[in-house]
Amino acid sequence: MNLTSPADTLVCDTAQIALWQSDPAYNYNRELITPEMNVFEWISRQFGELMRKIFGSRFAEEYSGLILICIAILILLLIVWFVYRKRPELFMVSHKNALSYTVEEDTIYGVDFPGGITEALSRQDYREAVRLLYLQTLKQLSDAERIDWQLYKTPTQYINEVRMPAFRQLTNHFLRVRYGNFEATEELFLTMQSLQGEIEKGGVS
Repeated sequence: MNLTSPADTLVCDTAQIALWQSDPAYNYNRELITPEMNVFEWISRQFGELMRKIFGSRFAEEYSGLILICIAILILLLIVWFVYRKRPELFMVSHKNALSYTVEEDTIYGVDFPGGITEALSRQDYREAVRLLYLQTLKQLSDAERIDWQLYKTPTQYINEVRMPAFRQLTNHFLRVRYGNFEATEELFLTMQSLQGEIEKGGVS
């Protein structure tokens, strides 16, 4: 008895496949095609529609693009202003040929601030006098429990704790001298000393 396997009757109908491929209803890849309009174009179109509803089509065609640019610039300026309020030291000028300055540990404890400031002024080292004056102010604020002084904290964090215009100005002067390489002068020191007096009147004992 001769046993043979049945013949394979499955035949690929290439003509039918070609017909399906040409039919748009079977074109599933269209779902993967990215839209031609990007996000900015979509925002511009939506804004234009809003302007047409409020002011009419003629005004929207002439000024919607200009107004959208002005809004974008305004948003950018607000972001820059917010960053400046939080991190003013990022906007300080930095030069490669910086003045020689010995960075010491900015601690507020165990330091003779009056003696150190007097000595710095005697040799006209206003940069050091500015640093000591600022640290002395932090010591006064810490003693009055108006700030929680920690070695790792930044001056901006203390600004948020004190919330006094005089202290903000004092801190900005210190940051410009310490990190922005601004020249420390006798006039600047006297200005900071005056601001320190205002801070003391504001509640520092």
